[in-house]
Amino acid sequence: MSGLSDAQVQDAARRLHAAEQSRAPMRQLSGQYPGLTIADAYRVQDAWVSHKLTQGRRVIGHKIGLTSRAMQQAVNIDEPDYGTLLDDMVFSELQPIPSGRFIVPRVEVELAFILGKDLRGPNVTVMDVLDATRWVVPAAEIIDARIERVDRETGATRKVTDTISDNAANAGIVLGGRPVRPTDVDLRWVGALLFRNGVIEETGVAAGVLNHPAEGVAWLANRLAPHGVTLRAGETVLAGSFVRPVDAAPGDLFHADYGPLGSVTLRFAR
Repeated sequence: MSGLSDAQVQDAARRLHAAEQSRAPMRQLSGQYPGLTIADAYRVQDAWVSHKLTQGRRVIGHKIGLTSRAMQQAVNIDEPDYGTLLDDMVFSELQPIPSGRFIVPRVEVELAFILGKDLRGPNVTVMDVLDATRWVVPAAEIIDARIERVDRETGATRKVTDTISDNAANAGIVLGGRPVRPTDVDLRWVGALLFRNGVIEETGVAAGVLNHPAEGVAWLANRLAPHGVTLRAGETVLAGSFVRPVDAAPGDLFHADYGPLGSVTLRFAR
C-alpha cells in the first residue's frame, strides 16, 4: 500500500535531482515520511528517472542491488532492489572518471548481462536468462548516495526505502575484461579480486548473488512484469555485486581482476 501523494512523490524526485546536481545530499525520506513504503520508494525512483528522461537521458538497462543474504538481513528485507541505468552513467576505462560528479562514490564488482532477446515475466527462469543473454561482461559499478547515509541531526542510518528512492544508488558503470557467452563458463564460479591503489580490498565469487548471477536477472524480469516492463534486447543488466562496496576518493585507482575473464580498471580524477 502506498502512502505518499503524487505531489509528495514529485517533490521528493525534484529534491533528489537537486541533491545530485549540487553534490549536497538531502535528508532521509524515511525520516520525513516515517510510513514510507517500498511501493512509495519505487514511485519516487520512477518520477526521478522520468525527469531525467525529459532532459534527454536514455535508458540503457537496469541494475539489481542487495542481492546477498547478509545485505538483505542488514536492511531487513527479503528480496533485492533494482534501479535504472541511463546513458550518462557509462564511463570508459580509458579516461579518468570525474570525481566531482559524485558525492560519496563507492565501487563494486559484478557481472553485466547484455541481452540478445527480450525477457518478460512472469515465470522467467535462469535458463531463460541464459538463452536470452548475448554476452556476459565483467563490470565495475560506481554507487553514490544522494540521500544522507547517516542523518545529520538524528544519527539515524538510511533505510532501504531511501536507497530505492535514490535509484538504488546508481551512479556509474565501467565494462571491461573479456566478454563470454553465458554457457561458456560456470558463471557461479566467476571470481574477482578488487584492488584499490594496489591493495586488495575485497574478493568474491558470483555465486554470492542469489547462488547464480542469472537468478537476479530472472527475479528482475518477473518483478517488473506486473508493471508492464520488459527487459529489452540490447539492454545491460547489472546482476548484483558479490563484494562489499569500497570507498573511492579523488586520485584512487581501482583494478578488478576477473582471472580468465580479464580485468576492469578505473581511475578517479584528482
